[in-house]
Amino acid sequence: MNGLSTALIILGLFLLGGVVSFAKQKMPKNLIAVLSIGAAMSIAAGVMYWK
Repeated sequence: MNGLSTALIILGLFLLGGVVSFAKQKMPKNLIAVLSIGAAMSIAAGVMYWK
């Protein structure tokens, strides 16, 4: 596990926390969808780059 994969996974978890927070605040659904897609892509990139 190198620094970039760690940073991407941490970023994805941070964005995932934002998704939960925005859902609790009843924010617009398309904003939550974009944030969740970004979180999923960041976590996936971190896991795929993990050596």
